[in-house]
Amino acid sequence: MYKISSNLALVQTVDFFTPTVDDPFVFGQIAAVNALNDIYAMGAKPLTAMNIVCFPIKTMDKSILRDVLRGGLDKMREAGVLLVGGHSVEDNEIKYGLSVTGVVHPDKVLYNRGAKAGDKLILTKPLGTGIIGTAIKAQEASAEQIRKAVSMMTSLNKKASEMMVAASDIHACTDITGFGLLGHACEMIEGDTVGLRINSSALPVFDGVRDLMETGFVPGGLYRNRDFRIDQIVKEKSCPDWLFDLLFDPQTAGGLFFSLPADKAQNLVETMRASGITGAAVIGEVVKDHPGKIFVC
Repeated sequence: MYKISSNLALVQTVDFFTPTVDDPFVFGQIAAVNALNDIYAMGAKPLTAMNIVCFPIKTMDKSILRDVLRGGLDKMREAGVLLVGGHSVEDNEIKYGLSVTGVVHPDKVLYNRGAKAGDKLILTKPLGTGIIGTAIKAQEASAEQIRKAVSMMTSLNKKASEMMVAASDIHACTDITGFGLLGHACEMIEGDTVGLRINSSALPVFDGVRDLMETGFVPGGLYRNRDFRIDQIVKEKSCPDWLFDLLFDPQTAGGLFFSLPADKAQNLVETMRASGITGAAVIGEVVKDHPGKIFVC
């Protein structure tokens, strides 16, 4: 974030990655949504974007690249974002994403720190895209699982962000991506005077994810996330093992995760669900009795 004046600040972000699905147009959509969501997580409005492209021009047809870029542009248009340029390099593996610039009032920037004891925690999208993505690569995900996961990964957090900002009193916010829910949640309280309590039974989860996990479709990133953050986490017996592991699943274009006063949480969730954000749920609370730790019950 760069403050320009007393009432205007720039927010800038960049994100790109390798394909998560086979369809190049859908991959472009997902990559664009993933990058744009960083701006929404700060309560900002995205304005412009630049393409970042790595492409194996000697081994892959240019029509694939065209479809990827069309997918990205489709989501930029939906977000009201102007594509102003970009850069491409030849690479052995296709990669795509965006550098995005947005604006926000300096006093209204949302950070991933600042949660207050007594706050409730809201998550706006279901978990499990990393698991389903792993099953897709093995051609073991069902058509319905693919449809639902793609639908969520191609859904902008625009509406959720606008509703969140309109509700005011948001104390901390982040979007859930590669570090998994608990990885990003740990960032929210690391070195702070508060901790979190996550209610595993309240988590929104894609149908069939448990079966996929127990069959062995688990991405390597889940284990890396768990190993890195496990010292900050306390698992209680009431949380099933598979659901605990799912909390470390690396997400793509995941939902917003934020804290707000308890008396506003349920009304906001109900309003979000009524507007089509069906995965929104209150999944926990901010507590002061175990600072810097997350208890999962």
